[in-house]
Amino acid sequence: MKLFFAADLHGSLEATIKVLEVYKSSGCDHLVILGDVLNHGPRNPVPESYAPPQVADLLNEHKASIIAVRGNCDSEVDQMLLEFPMMSDYAWVILPTGQRLFLTHGHLYNTDKRPPLNKGDIIVHGHTHIPVAEWQGEQIIFNPGSITFPRNGHKASYGVLQQNRLQVISFDGEVLCQQELG
Repeated sequence: MKLFFAADLHGSLEATIKVLEVYKSSGCDHLVILGDVLNHGPRNPVPESYAPPQVADLLNEHKASIIAVRGNCDSEVDQMLLEFPMMSDYAWVILPTGQRLFLTHGHLYNTDKRPPLNKGDIIVHGHTHIPVAEWQGEQIIFNPGSITFPRNGHKASYGVLQQNRLQVISFDGEVLCQQELG
């Protein structure tokens, strides 16, 4: 199973086009969207190329392969434009290894406030806009960073899970961080 992770699109058409181009060429089985899909939110500036209806149209073309969770900037109004469910606060994915991925945005559950997890499980979240791929205690923390508003001097990035390795990759192909699952 090969998964592609994107977080914090915030309605940017330019960022969405870029991430979908990379997703389509990646050979990944699913696009996992970790919230804050259409709305920029009151604490963020309006992104360049802010176009939520067009972002929704582009994402809807991939609805059969999207797994999405709700971010703190997402609402029922956003769901009306999207043809895939995205209002759940979390989702689980079971890997062939038996490890569980806990998918969430990061505003309710995160590195510091974890749900009940087993040793070796992976909490996958966005929200902070900062890439992370590392063991912290008994779990792996994975954050693909942000496509639209990267923070702390990081580059815009996305994540990939393949061959038992989590990677955060910038759009120029640089691996920003990675972690083996084993």
